Order: sequence, then C-alpha cells, then structure tokens
Amino acid sequence: MSFPNPFYRWRPHPWHGLEAGADPPKHVNAYIEITPFDSVKYEVDKATGYLRVDRPQRTSSQPPTLYGFIPRTFCGHRVAKLSPESLKGDKDPLDICVISERPINRSDIILRARVVGGLQMVDNEEADDKIIAVLENDNIWGDAHKLDDLPNILVERLRHYFCTYKTILGQEANTTIETVYDWEHALAVVEAALLDYKEEYGG
Repeated sequence: MSFPNPFYRWRPHPWHGLEAGADPPKHVNAYIEITPFDSVKYEVDKATGYLRVDRPQRTSSQPPTLYGFIPRTFCGHRVAKLSPESLKGDKDPLDICVISERPINRSDIILRARVVGGLQMVDNEEADDKIIAVLENDNIWGDAHKLDDLPNILVERLRHYFCTYKTILGQEANTTIETVYDWEHALAVVEAALLDYKEEYGG
C-alpha cells in the first residue's frame, strides 16, 4: 500500500484560490503581504502565489497598518468608473489596510475584516483604491463600522504613507489621494472589484 507524501500540501493561490469572504462586500477576507514592521515591500507573485520582494521602502516611512488585498477582486473598468480622476483600473487585486489593536508581525496570512472606508488613490492615472477595514472581533476596533469610528490620526497616517511611499527625492510624485470615503462608497468599490474579477477571470 502506498501513502501520500506527508510533507506535500497543496497551497491555493492567495489571489485566485481563496474566497473573497463569507459576506462580501461588507465582511471580507484579507491576504496580508506587509506588516507595520516591514521595511521591505513584499508583493504576491502573480504566477506562483508566493510572496516576493518588490523593493525596499524608499524612505523611513513604514505602513501604519496591515496591508494586502481582497482575494478574487480585480481593479478594472467598474472600479475606475468610481474614481473620476483615473482612466482605468490598475489590473491588480483590490488593496486593503486592516487595523488591529494587537501587533501582528508576520505576513503571508489571511484574516477576516470589516470594511469601514477607503482612500481613492490614483497612481499614474490608474485607479488604485485602498480599502480601510478593521480586524473582525478585535477587542478595541471590533465595534467600528464607519470611518468616523476611527481616530482621525489613523486615517491621516494611511493617507500620508500612500502619498509618500513611492516618493523619489527630486522627482514629482505620480500618486495622489483624491478623497477619503466612508463605508458606503467603500462597499461599492469592493462590489465593483468583485464584478470586475468575475468578468476578467470568470466565477
């Protein structure tokens, strides 16, 4: 009798093989690529699903929250339509920033999050929204349902990070935050990204 290799485990692709969540667009799964402790930007490799080194952070600025994406989302024409200053979506999964009271210092994990708002970011004329969410069942932030439930400083830190994280001294930045939006618009962006994914990759 033969037995399967006990060291072999099939691993689903974080973008295509995981579910968007039990109750999207309000409650979603988030795959985390970067933590607030990372001075290197990691990004999922689209071909293999493993994390790869994208680049060292250019400045001393580090992400103020957990940062990753919502599986089975795609920033296509529907997402771009909700971002008036963009010409098209960036053709990546929809980014998400997750706030947690307890420090989580490792990436390549999945978690459940509740959407509370977002940043309408445009990068080189492409829609590159950043959804803001809280860790579900978090002891401090678990009761937050809208952006006003969070301290302004948390949102300002996120805004500052994404306005500056690609900055090269002496060059004009190509990224802008057009507006900060509340949960209602954020849910519309998530829904649009889910539909864009279905159109691009199927159900």
